[in-house]
Amino acid sequence: MTTPFPFTAVVGQDDLRLALLLNAVSPAVGGVLVRGEKGTAKSTAVRALSALLPEVAVVPGCRFSCDPAAPDPACPDGPHETGPGAQRPARMVELPVGASEDRLVGALDIERALSEGVKAFEPGLLADAHRGILYVDEVNLLHDHLVDLLLDAAAMGASYVEREGVSVRHAARFLLVGTMNPEEGELRPQLLDRFGLTVEVAASREPDQRVEVVRRRLAYDDDPAGFTVRWADEESAVRQRIVAARELLPSVRLGDGALRQIAATCAAFEVDGMRADIVMARTATALAAWAGRTDVLAEDVRQAALLALPHRRRRNPFDAPGLDENKLDETLEEFAEPEPDDDPDPDGGPDGSGGGGGQPPESDSDGPQDGDAGAQPEAGEGGEPQPSGAGAGSGEQQPVRASEPFRTKVLSVPGLGEGAAGRRSRARTEHGRTTGARRPQGALTKLHLAATIQAAAPHQLARGRSGRGLVVRRDDLRQATREGREGNLVLFVVDASGSMAARQRMSAVKGAVLSLLLDAYQRRDKVGLVTFRGSAADVALPPTSSVDAAAVRLESLPTGGRTPLAAGLLKARDVLRVERLRDPARRALVVVVTDGRATGGPEPVALAGRAARLFAADGVASVVVDCESGPVRLGLAGQLAGELEGTAVTLDELRADSIAGLVKDVQRRAA
Repeated sequence: MTTPFPFTAVVGQDDLRLALLLNAVSPAVGGVLVRGEKGTAKSTAVRALSALLPEVAVVPGCRFSCDPAAPDPACPDGPHETGPGAQRPARMVELPVGASEDRLVGALDIERALSEGVKAFEPGLLADAHRGILYVDEVNLLHDHLVDLLLDAAAMGASYVEREGVSVRHAARFLLVGTMNPEEGELRPQLLDRFGLTVEVAASREPDQRVEVVRRRLAYDDDPAGFTVRWADEESAVRQRIVAARELLPSVRLGDGALRQIAATCAAFEVDGMRADIVMARTATALAAWAGRTDVLAEDVRQAALLALPHRRRRNPFDAPGLDENKLDETLEEFAEPEPDDDPDPDGGPDGSGGGGGQPPESDSDGPQDGDAGAQPEAGEGGEPQPSGAGAGSGEQQPVRASEPFRTKVLSVPGLGEGAAGRRSRARTEHGRTTGARRPQGALTKLHLAATIQAAAPHQLARGRSGRGLVVRRDDLRQATREGREGNLVLFVVDASGSMAARQRMSAVKGAVLSLLLDAYQRRDKVGLVTFRGSAADVALPPTSSVDAAAVRLESLPTGGRTPLAAGLLKARDVLRVERLRDPARRALVVVVTDGRATGGPEPVALAGRAARLFAADGVASVVVDCESGPVRLGLAGQLAGELEGTAVTLDELRADSIAGLVKDVQRRAA
């Protein structure tokens, strides 16, 4: 068995360690979401925590880890008699990203149920994690329906399995910890809200601290057992402190003053719902118990806000998580209880009094940051001549801010795919409406009962059936085929040439692409960004699940120069070819954002036409967003859409509240 790295030997990461310890003291806090770059000890700290948890008493032989002092009356392995039980270490169960629903919640043995008439239930990871830790690495890459299942179980303290007419329920109370790298994609706000606390982790920029990290890691790798022994005293002290805090927790008093500060803070930051208030109250209580106090202080409320609110403040996926600490201090001061003395002014220097220890990393500034990296739209306003379609203007213009995003029409890939679960195009999936049956390939996961009976019925006489039961063999079993929705690769090919550089026009173009990015986020797509200008095309962002990264690249996109349309299309085709090797099941939708002009080089129009026909030969679904404006329009974007065998749509038609039928048009032309 691998010796875990000692929790107390982790260098720095005070916020991460504090959040984990608070959940160890009070699992009702609701778990921790750890966000940060790779290589920052996220997984190391989580795995180390399990060694600090006290041992648990379990009913011998119970697969669901029932407490012998209060066994679950509905336990599938029960009923159990109360008794002393057996002691075992608290478990840490890891949920792989590629896990199935059956692996998470458990599965019924369909073959035994049909052939032997027994309800044989095999527990899943939720049962294994009961009264321990359930750890999900890269939780943002987990399928949404699995995240929903485990968060529901964490909230209710029980797991329910309902399928094929059999119902199983068992207790599932665990400390939920998820880690993620935001560069690989964000969680939906609804899922973010279900995690009690969140912390941002980053590697230290202090050379001395980095040296200590390397020194300890090398020492551990050379002799894990010896390194663990050297930290045994510190580990034992923290373990005893957790036990003491758990015992003290029921005695902690959350006064009306602290409750008013919690409610006022949540209202001031306009968080949705009441979950934030409840989580803050539980966190502040756990902080007091961890500090050995029976009263919740203002500093506990402040620290609870820093851990419980940043991920609930986000209004859309492009908002940076974080909290304005000046605003937090002002709110806490305004709703603080007056001091019990004769001094009418209890201020006495409140600045810094809210330090509860281990504050999460602060943003670079307290002011708004979203999108401020872009240049001011006033810079050079009207100062540069606009190149014509045949001009050779090469001067680079400053980036402009995107206009306000809007709700777009649904763009989808025609046909039926088999890609990763999502919300854009039709696909064969594990979840959705049942459309037919087939022989199972591998383990049976979704039984089609009618098709199974039909397959077994003709053979009953030959199999010697004598009773009322149906004689079913493995060859009779049929897997249900279901149709749902898949996520696609939405590759944006954006014209950044001089013909697009008029400020009002480019702002509208960026707003449209930003709107499509928001739509891709909601539909769980991967996105990529190719831009073309001057004499070449660039991959501004390789295909990724992080729409945040695409939005940042879009914001800083410069414009100017000629329009190498053919280069942009060929570069996009290369990106799709490489991505097809990496993820062959994920279908692509190419969104070309241009006015259709092609300039620069010999025969640019003919070359662009040949590149478009190559796309059409590959069978890639495409939409051309026509950015041409003004009273006189050449219709070049429409011609390009014809070469691509795709659909052209203007910026106005892209809005969801404009002319209906865009998706039908895409599908009709691709059929």
